Amino acid sequence: MDCGEDVRVEAAPYCCSTCDGGEVSGRSLARRSRKTRSLSSSSAGSSSDYRRPQSLHGPSPVTKFGPKACMLQNPHTVMHIQDPASQRLTWNKPPKSVLVIKKIRDASLLLPFKELCVFLTEMKDLIVYVENKVLEDPAISDDENFGTITKKFCTFRDDLDDISNRIDFIICLGGDGTLLYASSLFQESVPPVMAFHLGSLGFLTPFKFDTYQSQVTQIIDGNAAIVLRSRLKVRVLKENCDKKARVDEKCIVLTNGDIESSRKAVEYQVLNEVVVDRGPSSYLSNVDLFLDGHLITTVQGDGVIVSTPTGSTAYAVAAGASMIHPNVPAIMITPICPHSLSFRPIVVPAGVELKIMLSRDARNTAWVSFDGRKRQEICHGDSITITTSCFPVPSICFRDPVNDWFESLAQCLHWNVRKKQNHISSEDEEF
Repeated sequence: MDCGEDVRVEAAPYCCSTCDGGEVSGRSLARRSRKTRSLSSSSAGSSSDYRRPQSLHGPSPVTKFGPKACMLQNPHTVMHIQDPASQRLTWNKPPKSVLVIKKIRDASLLLPFKELCVFLTEMKDLIVYVENKVLEDPAISDDENFGTITKKFCTFRDDLDDISNRIDFIICLGGDGTLLYASSLFQESVPPVMAFHLGSLGFLTPFKFDTYQSQVTQIIDGNAAIVLRSRLKVRVLKENCDKKARVDEKCIVLTNGDIESSRKAVEYQVLNEVVVDRGPSSYLSNVDLFLDGHLITTVQGDGVIVSTPTGSTAYAVAAGASMIHPNVPAIMITPICPHSLSFRPIVVPAGVELKIMLSRDARNTAWVSFDGRKRQEICHGDSITITTSCFPVPSICFRDPVNDWFESLAQCLHWNVRKKQNHISSEDEEF
């Protein structure tokens, strides 16, 4: 079953809050923009009377400037920004298969896992895919009562079997790591992901397991909002180890023959971040950062983080970066302990191409990891190319992309938690 043909995202036409639901042109939208953004009417009535504009990105900009000037149309569009408020899940055909991902070696998840699998197989008549190592747990394999259910499972190994065209949607039981692991299983199109908060942090897992039956039924019926979490397409180009090379006194790799033929490339799809650090060396990391082929800076410090908006609330925020909503098309570059007072995190457009290489004067190699996995050494002559992937992770929302995100900020990171300032009465002001 091809998931790419069975799942789509519905997009409603843009309309402003003052119209009756019909589409508006760019010119009329510009005339109404002030009226649309006004919130004065909401103060007089209740909050339920105010209906915000559907588009979270604002109106499309006018591309005619004065009587004779206009923007040159580019047929090679890098990215189409869809209205996040209208991103909803729908099915072309009823879903028949589901992948259940469970956190390994967690005894607290055994009962929820068994309950969910019984519900999916017996009540919903779905084909359940489970990884082999999950069923190798003695608490599951030795359970004779549950054995009749496991016989109906389809099993796979992540390093051997390709399940990319067999899964209709995914259910994760655990913490944020289960969602990252689900992303790593699909290097191209990713099925919709429903993540239950059964781990420690749970920033990316909005669903509670208490009412899983009604929530899963709602997803199967195709009634849910989704947020498209962008991923990074990372290409690591490394010198072939079999190719003889010599290093001069300045640690510059010198090769003989065809350079391109001596290299091998590996690609990864990354949901959170790419981290380049100094590894076990005591020297500063010294890597060059290129943007669209131009050298923009040299990172001298413990390393650099290149993250998606989803990853901005992970390692990047711990390194001092801002937090970006997943619907914002961007790539964040955050230095790790830079030896410079002026090196601040920056946000670049999602359509750029970043390239990271060891500097010629680097005293040591660097190490790179992708969502905390596949850690490997980067030597002189190697390169890491990073672009925005065209295969996002469609994460199913509990309510909607905005409320879910702010709920996670408040509950998981305790964003802006502070003791309230006391009110000052009129008598106190006299003193």
